[in-house]
Amino acid sequence: MRYSFESRIRYSEIGADKKLTLLSLLDYFQDASIFNSEEVGRDFHVLEKENRAWLLSSWQIVVKRYPECGERVIISTWPYNFRSVFGDRNFLMTDERGERLAYANSVWVYTDTENGRAIRVPESEWNAYQFSEKLDMEYAPRKIRIEGTGRKEKPLTIMKHHLDTNNHVNNGQYVLIASEYLPDDFVIRQMRAEYKKAALLDDVMIPVLYEKDGVYVVSLCAEDGHPFAVVEFRQEI
Repeated sequence: MRYSFESRIRYSEIGADKKLTLLSLLDYFQDASIFNSEEVGRDFHVLEKENRAWLLSSWQIVVKRYPECGERVIISTWPYNFRSVFGDRNFLMTDERGERLAYANSVWVYTDTENGRAIRVPESEWNAYQFSEKLDMEYAPRKIRIEGTGRKEKPLTIMKHHLDTNNHVNNGQYVLIASEYLPDDFVIRQMRAEYKKAALLDDVMIPVLYEKDGVYVVSLCAEDGHPFAVVEFRQEI
């Protein structure tokens, strides 16, 4: 079953172009999933007591048009499949006329937070959620390919403002950090993110930038060279 809520684009959510930023769009989608889980009685407060969590494994977000400040929008989300340890969820933002502004696919991993291991989705989750039909969109692979030789950027240290309720770097913060290395005139039409290892407070993150045929990939690496996350940006859908 789809969960939806209405909103109006706020000044605090726009960039210099007076339009919704990609990070704010991602925040809307993330909030929708939280509201949906709250509505069915399986929000993060409940899961925390059970030492369980849904952790994001990957994003694919497509933007057809960034709404402007003051514009009214409708945000929707729904799960469409559980498989082993994974949950698949779609997102959609439309304007008041029902026109698609942005849409997304995401893959989540059901996790035992005591040992950090993925576990099979339990009956409690199957019973709580009602699936809706998979969104009609072109689905990209969950894994992002890295090609060529990358350019290392200046390392940064993870601070408190990067963290979420799991005391990990929030998934949107990875995207925000990676987007800082794009050209100034780059308009993001598709973003993919693959999350590999949670970055924690005081961890050092080393961005490595790759570019091929106008597609930018940023690997956000630990000091040992293994990525925390890999983010891909495209100007064309």
